[in-house]
Amino acid sequence: MRKGNVYINDRLCGQIWEDDGNFYFAYLKQWLNDPNKEPVSLTLPLQEATYESNILFPFFDGLIPEGYLLEIALKQFHLSLNDRMALLLKTCGDTIGNVSVKEAINDE
Repeated sequence: MRKGNVYINDRLCGQIWEDDGNFYFAYLKQWLNDPNKEPVSLTLPLQEATYESNILFPFFDGLIPEGYLLEIALKQFHLSLNDRMALLLKTCGDTIGNVSVKEAINDE
């Protein structure tokens, strides 16, 4: 299982993971209880239930670099273009927007 911590404005708000070819995203309970909470996107509104998909959620897939930057990432990290979760975890720790994803180490 591969897992990433999801941040909004550098505040931990949820986790995304891949297990047996399916993708999951869940907001943390402390985030849902925060009066300043906000969703990561309109397509993933705040809820307690875990989201599940057989493809990487389009919002998160949209964070992955394109073009020249994607080519650099593929070479730098020796990744496949089809391994979207690996690309997300390796390249989206510092994005242009307010949402970032950092690889969770040791089941954080």
